Amino acid sequence: MKENFLQLKLDERRAANAFRELKIQDGMVDFCSNDYLGLSRQPLPYATGKQLLGHGSTGSRLLSGNSALVMALEKKIAAFHEAEAATLFNSGYDANLGLLSAVIRKGDTVIYDQLSHASIRDGIRLGFGQSFAFRHNDMADLENKLQQPRGGEKFVVTESVFSMDGDTAPLTEISAICDRHHAHLIVDEAHGLGVIGDRGEGLAQSLGLHRSCFARIYTYGKAAGAHGAAIAGTSLLRNYLVNFSRPFIYTTAAPALALLAIDAAYDRFPGMVQERAHLAGLVRQFQEAGIIYEKMVSHTPIQGVIVPGNEAVRLIATKIQQVGIDVRPILYPTVPKGSERLRIVLHAFNTAAELDQLIRCLQ
Repeated sequence: MKENFLQLKLDERRAANAFRELKIQDGMVDFCSNDYLGLSRQPLPYATGKQLLGHGSTGSRLLSGNSALVMALEKKIAAFHEAEAATLFNSGYDANLGLLSAVIRKGDTVIYDQLSHASIRDGIRLGFGQSFAFRHNDMADLENKLQQPRGGEKFVVTESVFSMDGDTAPLTEISAICDRHHAHLIVDEAHGLGVIGDRGEGLAQSLGLHRSCFARIYTYGKAAGAHGAAIAGTSLLRNYLVNFSRPFIYTTAAPALALLAIDAAYDRFPGMVQERAHLAGLVRQFQEAGIIYEKMVSHTPIQGVIVPGNEAVRLIATKIQQVGIDVRPILYPTVPKGSERLRIVLHAFNTAAELDQLIRCLQ
């Protein structure tokens, strides 16, 4: 067969209990999605003056896909995040790919947290600079790597909330280290937007560090319940991305419906104080509960329960799903071998009773 080479790789995955499949699991209690605030479940309010432009955008932003709607939304995003400008991309993956591949040039150096998302790693790989990982949230290791003599521009990349562990980056310390070494700080706020801060503005802005960042990436497929992403930064950065970011230049623009969903999320974020307080209560309830597995320390909706081994963690997830609770196993190679886990995600629409049922399963 001409495709035997594909089958061999798939057989290796199956042998390692790491084979991925697409599944539909309707009707269960959601403890797995990134819909932290439940906004994907709410209908869009079509406010007066907002008009659908049709489902298709007809082309890239530089051809026929630009509109008054998207330009106004970018200004609204920039104002909310106290940035000079914002540039919309079709997904968080596209945004990281488009930013990092464009700004990291030959001779530059990028140093990234070793637990950074695959989209960050792929964007760095497409750039032409040198790249080095620093140990997760290890400030001494970051400083040591920045102290090495290197030419060109220096970039430091981290997530604000890490998608698999649920912990947060020490942004105050990272920002100070970047200042000392004249490095540009890039923060991916995918899992901080909507959840962290009095208005859901994200970690960097809630700490007053947003103006120290070279760029911030806000992803709308999580707490915003929508799709797409924006890069917030200076007007100079925006102009650079419009001219040099290939995923921006050569991608068909997002349709109007996607833009309206993002717009609605920004209208709702500031008023969702009770939802964020309820989420914080669920986080405390889970962190304080005794279970028989190792529980990762996290003060965000992402809670990790370590069950080493692909086969073992899959078995536990299946047993919990059988009682109507949707949790998903995270397998090697997505996480390091021995740290396979249940990635439990808490939501504003989950009840304390539902969480208690899940806890009992883990006891």
